[in-house]
Amino acid sequence: MSINSALLAGVSGLVANSSALAAISDNISNVNTTAYKRNQVDFSTLVTSQAVKGEYSAGGVQGVTKTYVSQQGLIQSAASSTDLAISGDGFFVVSGSSTTPASMFTRAGAFEPDANGFLKNDAGLYLQGWPVQANGTFNINPSDLNSVQPINVKNLGAAVQQTGSITLSANVDAGGAISPAEAAYSGTTAGKTMAEYAANPTTGTKPDFTVETNVIDSQGNTHKMAIAFLKSSAAPNTWHAEVYAIPVTDVTGATAIPGQLEQGLVKFNQDGSIDLANSTLFGAAGAPTNLTLANSGTASTPRWADGLGIQGQTLGFDLSNLTQYATASTVNKVSSDGAGVGNIIGIQVGTDGVVSALFDNSQVRKIAQVALATFPNANGLQPQSGNAYRATLTAGQMTLKTPGAGGAGQVSSSSLEASTVDLSSEFTGLITTQKAYSASSKIITTADQMLDELINIIR
Repeated sequence: MSINSALLAGVSGLVANSSALAAISDNISNVNTTAYKRNQVDFSTLVTSQAVKGEYSAGGVQGVTKTYVSQQGLIQSAASSTDLAISGDGFFVVSGSSTTPASMFTRAGAFEPDANGFLKNDAGLYLQGWPVQANGTFNINPSDLNSVQPINVKNLGAAVQQTGSITLSANVDAGGAISPAEAAYSGTTAGKTMAEYAANPTTGTKPDFTVETNVIDSQGNTHKMAIAFLKSSAAPNTWHAEVYAIPVTDVTGATAIPGQLEQGLVKFNQDGSIDLANSTLFGAAGAPTNLTLANSGTASTPRWADGLGIQGQTLGFDLSNLTQYATASTVNKVSSDGAGVGNIIGIQVGTDGVVSALFDNSQVRKIAQVALATFPNANGLQPQSGNAYRATLTAGQMTLKTPGAGGAGQVSSSSLEASTVDLSSEFTGLITTQKAYSASSKIITTADQMLDELINIIR
C-alpha cells in the first residue's frame, strides 16, 4: 500500500539523516585531532518495483558513509623533532606495542619516545622502520611487514669516531736559512732524528717547523702526532720530514727510532705548491699519503703500543694545502674527522625518513629509516580507534616505500598534519541535516494521519 511505503520512506529518511548527524558530530569533535580524515554520509535512493499500474510505492533513502582518507591535511609546525607529517601519499606503519608485529597504518605523527626509547604517538601506536645495517644501509623489502621494526631513539650508548683523515694547511718558510744541524741529520740513524729530539731535546736534530694534530682511537682516546720539517741543503724546494707520536710510547714496531712512524722528503714546485708526485715522506715518490697503524698487540709494523689494547686504523694525510712561500712558517688550519666519546643530545629526521641521533661530539649516527605504506585505494581502508587504519581488499595491495620514492610522500620533521575538518561546512551540514530530519518526521506524521482517516471509515 502506498501509505505504508510513504511511512517506511519517512523512517528511512530519519535513519539516514541520523547517520549523517553522527558523521558530522564525529567530524566536529575531531576538528583538532592530528591527521583526522573527515567522514561524510552520502544519500542513495532506494527504488521498489511498481507492481500495480497507476500506483507508486516509495522506496526511501539509505545513507552511505564515506571516509576521505586520501585527502591531504594542512602541514603545521610542531615543537618536537619527532613530530612527523607526510606531505603526499602514504601512511606510517605502526603496531599496538613495541613487541607486536606491525599491522596498522596512520598519518597521526605526534611521536615521542616512551620509557624504553621507542617512538609512539598519542594513541599508543609504535612507529616502524627499517633498522640501519652495519654498513650504514637499509634492507628495504617493499612487501614484507616483518622487515620493519619499532624505532628506538634512546638506547644507543655513546658514539666514537676514530680518526680516518687529517687535513693540513700550513706554510714552510722558503726564505729561511738552512739549520747548521741539518748537515748531521739522518732520518734513519739513532741520535740524529727529529722524532728523538721531540722526546729528548738533548739528542736528535731540532726541526725548523712542526705541525701537531690529535688522533682519536677506536675507544675515544686522544693521541698526539706531529709532522716535523727540516730544510734540506741537498736541493732547493726540498725538506726533510718525519711523522712521529707524542709521546713515543704510544706506538711501537714502526722503525728503529722510537715513536717514529714515517720519514722521507717533502718537495715543492717552483710556484710554492707541494709536489706530491716527487715527495717520499710516505714511501716511494708519488705514493698515497696514508699511514696505517695495526691493532695493538699484533706483530704488524707499525702498530699501536701493546698496552693500549685498541683497534688499528689508517690515517689519510691531505697535504695538498701545504705550501712553501717566503713568509714565516705558520699553521693555518689542522682538521680531522675524529671525535671522542659523545652522548646523545637530539634526534633528527630527514625528508627521506632517515632517523639519526645527534651526539655532543658532533657525530651523527643513523638509526632507522621510516617506512611508508601506500595503497591503490586509500579510501577503502578500514578505520580503527586511535586514528589508524587496517588494510582491506577494497584498499588494494599494500606497498612499503621509502619517503619520497615511488610516489610516496616526503616526511617533514617538527611538523604535524592537521585535521581535514572544515567547521563552516560541518555547521552548514548540521542545519541541512536537521531540516531533512524534520521533513522526514513530517512524512511519518502525515502518513499516520492518513492511516487514521482510513481506519475511521468503518466507524
